Amino acid sequence: MKILLVSSYLPYPLFSGGHIRLFNIIKELSKRHKITLVCEKRDYQTDKDVNEVKKLCENVIVFRRKKQWSMENIIKTAFSREPFLVVGHTNRSMRIKIEELLTMEKFDLIHAETFYIMQNIPKTRIPIVLAEHNIEYLVYKRYADLAPKIFKFLFYVDVWKMKTSERSFWLKASRIIAVSEEEKKIIGYRNVSVVPNGVDLKQFRIQNSEFRIQNGEKRVLFIGDFKWMQNIDSAKWILKDIWPEISSKFPTSPMLRGASKVHSSKLTLWIVGKNIPESIKKLVSNQEDIIFDEDNRQKTSEIFQQADVLLAPIRVGGGTSFKILEAMASGVPVVATRLGIEGIAARDKEEVLIADDPSLIAFKTTEILNNNNHYQEIAIKARRLIEEKYDWKIIVKKLEEVYSSAVK
Repeated sequence: MKILLVSSYLPYPLFSGGHIRLFNIIKELSKRHKITLVCEKRDYQTDKDVNEVKKLCENVIVFRRKKQWSMENIIKTAFSREPFLVVGHTNRSMRIKIEELLTMEKFDLIHAETFYIMQNIPKTRIPIVLAEHNIEYLVYKRYADLAPKIFKFLFYVDVWKMKTSERSFWLKASRIIAVSEEEKKIIGYRNVSVVPNGVDLKQFRIQNSEFRIQNGEKRVLFIGDFKWMQNIDSAKWILKDIWPEISSKFPTSPMLRGASKVHSSKLTLWIVGKNIPESIKKLVSNQEDIIFDEDNRQKTSEIFQQADVLLAPIRVGGGTSFKILEAMASGVPVVATRLGIEGIAARDKEEVLIADDPSLIAFKTTEILNNNNHYQEIAIKARRLIEEKYDWKIIVKKLEEVYSSAVK
C-alpha cells in the first residue's frame, strides 16, 4: 500500500509512549508498504532526528510545532467552538501541503495519528484510519476533576468542546483504532478495532535469570515524563500516601558487623524522569531512602535492569502505559492501579499486582519484595504474556488488517 501518514508529532527521539508506538509501527510497516509522513516537529527536534525517520519512509515533510500555551491560542479558543488542543494543532501550511500531495500522488490510505490533527486533512474520498492513543476528552476530564475549584468551570467547558470535536472526527474516519477494549467500548461505533501498544522484545528482556530480588539492596522504581499531569499526580501520591507505608512495613534484618548493628537489606524509592517539579521534591525532607534521578542517560531497558519493582499508581490519563509493558518484558514485577493496567491483558497476582488503595498498594509491594518464589512467578508469566500478545510484529499485523478492511 501507499500510505499518507499525518501525525501531530515527529516520532523521534523516543521520549514518550506516542513516539515509541509510532516509530515502531512505521519501522514494521515500511518493510511492506510505502509511507509518506507529514507531521509537526518541536523545536528541540533536529535534522538528525528527522533523518532517523526518513530512513524508514519514502518522504518525510515536517512543519514547526507552534507553542501550545500561547496567548494567541488561548484567545482563539475562547472565541471558538474548537477545544484548546485542536486550536493548537491547526496548521494552514500543513493543510495546503496535504492537499497538494493528494492532487499529485495516488495514495491508498490516510493514517491520522490522533484526532486533533484531523482538521488539517482536506475532504477526500481516500479512506482515513484514525488512531486514538486515548479518549482525549476523558483524559482531560480527569485533569479537570483534580483542578482547583477556581479553574474547574473553564476546564469543563474545554472538555465539552473536546468531546464534541473528538466525536465528530470519529464519524469522519473510515476506521478507528483504539488501544484497549475499554476504549473501544467507550467509542461505541462498529468501525472500531483494537490495536494495542507493544514492546521491542530484543531491547527489553530478562537478563539475570537469578533475579535481582536475591540481592541485599532493593529498588522500587517510578519512571515517567513529568510534563504529563498523570506522572506528577502519581509521584505525589506515592510520596504522600504510599511510600511512607512501604518503608515502615518493609522488614530489614539486623546483623552484627564488628561492634555495630547494621541492616542486611536496604529499600530505596528511585524516581527517574526529566524536570521533576519542585512541588514533588519539596515533599521529601532529608530522606536517604528516596532518590530523584533527573539526569539519567541510560536507556530505559538498562534502568529496568537495576530495578526490583515498578510502581505505577496511575489515577488520571488513559491508553496503555509503555513503562508497564516494558517492565513486564524486562522481568520487573509491576504494582499498578486498575487504570494504570487498563488495556493490558494482565491478571492480578498472575502477571501483575493490582490495587487502588494506598495501603493495599504498599502491602502488595512489600509482599512481592519479600516472597522470592512469587516474585519469579510474576516475572516469568509477565514476560510470557508480552511475547504472546505485545510484540510489535504482532501489533502491526493487526494494524494491517484494519487497513485492509478500510480500503475494501
